[in-house]
Amino acid sequence: MHLVNTTAIPQYDGLKHGDDDSDALHLAQLMRLGLLPEGYIYPREQRATRDLLRRRFSLVRQAVRLMLSIQSSFSRSTGKQLSANQLRQLAPSQLVDLFPGLSTRYGVLIQFKLWLTLQEQITALERWIGKDLARPDLLVRLQSVPGIGPILGMTILLESGAIERFASVGDYASYCRMVESVRLSNGKRKGHGNRKCGNRYLCWAFMEAANYAVRYDPLIRRWYERKRARKHRVVAIKAVAHKLARACYHMLHEGTTFDLTRAFG
Repeated sequence: MHLVNTTAIPQYDGLKHGDDDSDALHLAQLMRLGLLPEGYIYPREQRATRDLLRRRFSLVRQAVRLMLSIQSSFSRSTGKQLSANQLRQLAPSQLVDLFPGLSTRYGVLIQFKLWLTLQEQITALERWIGKDLARPDLLVRLQSVPGIGPILGMTILLESGAIERFASVGDYASYCRMVESVRLSNGKRKGHGNRKCGNRYLCWAFMEAANYAVRYDPLIRRWYERKRARKHRVVAIKAVAHKLARACYHMLHEGTTFDLTRAFG
């Protein structure tokens, strides 16, 4: 089976009509000439594990929505703030003292129980993915990067797939949505390309890693501050994420660990 990139297929001219037979003939001619642009088919062995990690992403978003709703109800009822750490330490019986109104307490209790259930299922799902990971040694290697923990490491590893499918580090960075999409003519901006082309989960993972790295690593923070002095904050943090993506490519391709001075020196 061949997965064809339909947006990259060159259009054929000179035909007055088109049907299934002529389209099939055109695709066959491109395949014969080696010009058929094909996409990557993820291996079946790890496809279910990758999809399970994507499902975790959806569950985490639902849990965050419930947490924000509970915090909003607490602020409206008491005029005070309830932090996320305080919410994690609460028991269902303690909601009686926090919410004196019976109806409000009942609604918050439903959301709180749903939030606890989601947290339990997310933890169980993470353990399952960790056991089903094909290359745990690569995960350990990725965790040597500042800001990349078990979840981000599994996301990068599973979403990247076989690193050999990328011809260069620039192709990998583009797949991670770390490359600017712009069209220039004579030095003037003429529009944007397909900025959504790529893997959004890899983009999220490297942006999260960049935020943590800037916060906790002094050398990366100094590099980020120098970039921020000339550019916008979002552009600077995206530049850090781009650096981390390129470093992860070389680590997976060459079998090395993270070198901080080589990446940000």
